[in-house]
Amino acid sequence: MKAFLILEDGTVFEGTHIGADKEVISEIVFNTSMAGYLEVLTDPSYAGQAVCMTYPLIGNYGVCKDDMESRKPWPDGFIVRELSRNYSNFRADYSIQQFLEENGVPGIAGIDTRALTKILREKGTMNGMITTNENYVLDEILPKLKAYTTGKVVEKVTCDKKYTVKGSESLEDNGAISGSAKFDADAFKNGVREKKPSLVKELNGKGKKVALLDLGTKDNIAYSLKIRGCDVTVYPAHTPADEIIADAPDGIMLSNGPGDPKECTSIIEEIKKLYATDIPIFAICLGHQLMALATGADTYKMKYGHRGGNHPVKDLATGRVYISSQNHGYVVDMDKLDPKVATPAFINVNDGTNEGLAYTGKNIFTVQFHPEACCGPQDSGYLFDRFIKMMEVTK
Repeated sequence: MKAFLILEDGTVFEGTHIGADKEVISEIVFNTSMAGYLEVLTDPSYAGQAVCMTYPLIGNYGVCKDDMESRKPWPDGFIVRELSRNYSNFRADYSIQQFLEENGVPGIAGIDTRALTKILREKGTMNGMITTNENYVLDEILPKLKAYTTGKVVEKVTCDKKYTVKGSESLEDNGAISGSAKFDADAFKNGVREKKPSLVKELNGKGKKVALLDLGTKDNIAYSLKIRGCDVTVYPAHTPADEIIADAPDGIMLSNGPGDPKECTSIIEEIKKLYATDIPIFAICLGHQLMALATGADTYKMKYGHRGGNHPVKDLATGRVYISSQNHGYVVDMDKLDPKVATPAFINVNDGTNEGLAYTGKNIFTVQFHPEACCGPQDSGYLFDRFIKMMEVTK
């Protein structure tokens, strides 16, 4: 079946329909990862967007449910050069075509994704429609595309109620020695599954209680703390700060998530209250942006964002460069930072944009990239250990 991708500037791509049989309008973005398409699809930060994968062949290793970053795929649409309907992988459960169909995600294959990416880089991120209607009327569609906004998508992706992920008691418990992780049925129901972890030398967070504010969190954030021995309580995005503080956590994490951070007005007000405490805080991606807004800084929308598993970031304290996984379209404005409140801690090597902040006189640090990245570089996973050390010092 034919399918069409129509951009708000009037550009039309013709290809082949894949996934669910429905029409969708969304913000069109691109991801440069060469692997990890399942992790991209199940990243809640893509809610309200349709993702174009720049790597030309997608689906060749199928879908392995254990690799999902959350309970379901979140993008509105999926755009690829070539979709492999057959796969070769002993771990795979089914094909990506079946996965897209069963989860209601429409898509288009067979288009020139390089040309699409060049348009988005030159003109900036724009809205588009994926449709199978060959009789579309461009003049009727373009006003709808220009009017589309992602809206308040954090409400869409956050958990319904709080739940707890118990920390590993020993290296054997988290599979670091045995090489296989045990399946946790209760955690799976809550959207956090057991996965094969990286080798953890010691459970440096054993006994620590961490409150994780779910703004659209990926499972690997809770998992990265779990395998370090931390008990993680996950809270819905609109949980009052007083409730989190009353539970007396040793530390607080603000997760990644989708959309324009300035839309999260009520959440920002609660984060102000968390900032006012002496509880150590570590924030990632959207959480990083919201903490900045809560403390008087500003954010702005980037031309086409950073999305992929190969973005270099520089630690300004050490001068060391790390390769990071990223997924964001907004960034903190360094020109509007008050140094009495926060100073830049990381920058993007490619374009010089802010990638992290250290808060003056506070046990708070935040990063724009993803230290929990899977599939992706694990270079900056040490930041979880830094967070745990911060909790120990505070105690």
